[in-house]
Amino acid sequence: MRVFHHVLQSLLICLILVAPLSHAQSNYPNRPIRLIIPFTPGGVTDTSGRYIAEQLTLKLGQQVISDNKPGASGNIGSQMVATAEPDGYTLLLGYAGTLSINPSVSDKVPFDSVKDFAPIGKIGDAILIIVANNDFQGKTLADLIAFSKKDPNGLSYGTSGTGGTPHIAGELLKQKTGANLVHVPYKGGGQALLDLLGGNIPLVYTAVAGANQYVNSGRIKAIAVSSSKRSSSMPDVPTFIESGVKDFVIDDWVGLLAPAKTPKPIIAKLNQALNEILNSPEGRAKLLAMGITPSPGSPEKFGEQIQGDLIRFAPIVKAAIGKSE
Repeated sequence: MRVFHHVLQSLLICLILVAPLSHAQSNYPNRPIRLIIPFTPGGVTDTSGRYIAEQLTLKLGQQVISDNKPGASGNIGSQMVATAEPDGYTLLLGYAGTLSINPSVSDKVPFDSVKDFAPIGKIGDAILIIVANNDFQGKTLADLIAFSKKDPNGLSYGTSGTGGTPHIAGELLKQKTGANLVHVPYKGGGQALLDLLGGNIPLVYTAVAGANQYVNSGRIKAIAVSSSKRSSSMPDVPTFIESGVKDFVIDDWVGLLAPAKTPKPIIAKLNQALNEILNSPEGRAKLLAMGITPSPGSPEKFGEQIQGDLIRFAPIVKAAIGKSE
């Protein structure tokens, strides 16, 4: 009887401890959620993130607030989420460059892309593009490469930051073609585009999502996209392969993550809401117009891609820039 009494007492204690947690999970969310966007306004992460935040607000019945925390190629904002309370009220707009490339660029990344985050779901793959300011005389990728070789100082190209996918793509372009390109890192794709619009830099390698409005209004020139197929939002812009660079296909991705140890019921609820947005005709059309191909799926599938990309990009980063930059 004494043993039975102790077992019963232990069970009651467990129930008392678990009950508030279960109640909190079942009522989630009951207050505003903060979505950390680890870059400045205007780039692909910001553009897509703000749209997803608006739609999640409608789906979840609580405001999802976009909060830009730029710096260190996305590391600062990402670390904030990695160390946040795992209660579902602080989320990260994850980016391929930050989570899958940065760890190969530097040994000082302040988080573990696999251990410190709980994947919620992938939003989609973003098509990358090289754009030029209107003072740039060239119109094609071949022009860009030729002009860069003629200039002893090279041609500067801006990106969202060192170690991001656009940076790696630019360095690989140099390797494959011998182009004389000089990387200029910014705190986000939006800042790079502003400098391009102001004529302060000739080229920017960024996502279609951030550049399309300026291309469509004629304020900058599109040179080429580095996807396997042309972008549906810019069907007149050729791919790198069409422009003469063989086997050159590099896309990007964005997705939602939470701190590690966030309860699975919360992850599941967020994943369901995200997939409903991505599967809706309106959501799909909106993201495609940004240059992002929606990719609904499970948290597990997204997690597998992050791990796979960490392995895939490591030798590419080493070959392109090493760890000296």
